[in-house]
Amino acid sequence: MKRNIAVILAGGVGSRLGMSTPKQFFKVAGKMVVEHTVDVFERNQHIDEIAIVANPMLISDFENIVLRNKWHKVKKILKGGKERYDSSLSAIQAYANQDVNLIFHDAVRPLVSQRIVNDVIDALSSHRAIDVAIPSADTIIEVDGNDCITSIPDRSRLRRGQTPQAFDRQVIADAYERALKDPEFKTTDDCGVVRKYTDEPVFVVRGEESNMKLTYREDTYMLDKLFQLKNTKPENTEHVSDVFRDKVAIVFGGSYGIGKYVVDMLRESGATVFSYSRSENKVDVAQRDSVAKAMIDAHEAAGHIDYVVCTAGVLNKEPLATMDYETIQNAIQTNYLGTVNVALEAYSYLKQTEGKLIFFTSSSYTRGRAFYSIYSSTKAAIVNFVQAVAQEWDGDGIKINCINPERTKTPMRQQNFGIEPDDSLLMPERVAEATLQTLASDCTGQVIDVRRQKD
Repeated sequence: MKRNIAVILAGGVGSRLGMSTPKQFFKVAGKMVVEHTVDVFERNQHIDEIAIVANPMLISDFENIVLRNKWHKVKKILKGGKERYDSSLSAIQAYANQDVNLIFHDAVRPLVSQRIVNDVIDALSSHRAIDVAIPSADTIIEVDGNDCITSIPDRSRLRRGQTPQAFDRQVIADAYERALKDPEFKTTDDCGVVRKYTDEPVFVVRGEESNMKLTYREDTYMLDKLFQLKNTKPENTEHVSDVFRDKVAIVFGGSYGIGKYVVDMLRESGATVFSYSRSENKVDVAQRDSVAKAMIDAHEAAGHIDYVVCTAGVLNKEPLATMDYETIQNAIQTNYLGTVNVALEAYSYLKQTEGKLIFFTSSSYTRGRAFYSIYSSTKAAIVNFVQAVAQEWDGDGIKINCINPERTKTPMRQQNFGIEPDDSLLMPERVAEATLQTLASDCTGQVIDVRRQKD
């Protein structure tokens, strides 16, 4: 079988983004955009090798990024050129005389899904040129030099192109060989070269709206929100139980609900676990001194701390105008200030072990709703806090993530909603399992969605 080579086109300088650093180095959800992009192909089981095509001035930067991420599939860092097609040609020439498939992907499309990559590779078994595209939601018009409409194509047949674009290497090489002999050659799209200069049909794989390209400054806000809403699942966690043997964990809010399941599962997996809560041992995350003492006690007893999990939180489902100020303060101090306190006190210990830190948000963080003003706003703050601190602490080797469970059967929920059918709720043990899977993974700055498993 042909080897599948992912070619990450990272030669841009980001002039349209209006930033001093190249757009592929823009940070979102704890990592650079290009790191998220390469991660997708590094994890895909059908990709045999990865080549990064970079601006010649940035080769050393990419070498450091590859080493830091410990990517095993990245075998080449190639020099790009002035035009986009120069980057494609660089990869085509690097794999000359090799019978391979080349899968070109923009470095600044970090949300490409495994489904798209798999579909592209599947299509290569029966086609030699593949594009990815989505239907156009807008009417497309053609204008003349005076900005007057000359035609309005049938929208039902129009698509908006994305990447990856994939080819049998010989097909794209032949297309460029003919194109470069054309004195009027001009293109920004590899499939367009194949379409114009060969008779090879180009098969189209269905793309996704979220597979957006970071081009303009406004795109940074959309990209950040899409990462927050992404249904992230930790990878490579088949043998989770083996990971925690001889590890030391601290769980705040570990006396009941999700926290209690996390404590029990970690202990069953061989970890030493210290559980703290107001009801269990009067440890209050809203009080930094209380958190600090708990950390000191655990460290003195165990000698090191590998994981810190904070499930502590309060929900008061009530209109803002009728809430007494003490209740408001307590909610903010527990939900948000408690998160900050735990992070600050955990930092020095987790830096020593390159450990992992997990907080909890809620599905209500994406939109403020009546009766949830304090709760949902503090949960939104936790998401932003996690993503920001993941960037700050990346160089220290600390991984920090956020678990986002849907409506879960917990004592706190029952206090606010009463009895609800079990089949309408997520079970706390499922959330605890996802928490352990995240601790066992290498992701950082991510919002890990946990949903009920549908039959």
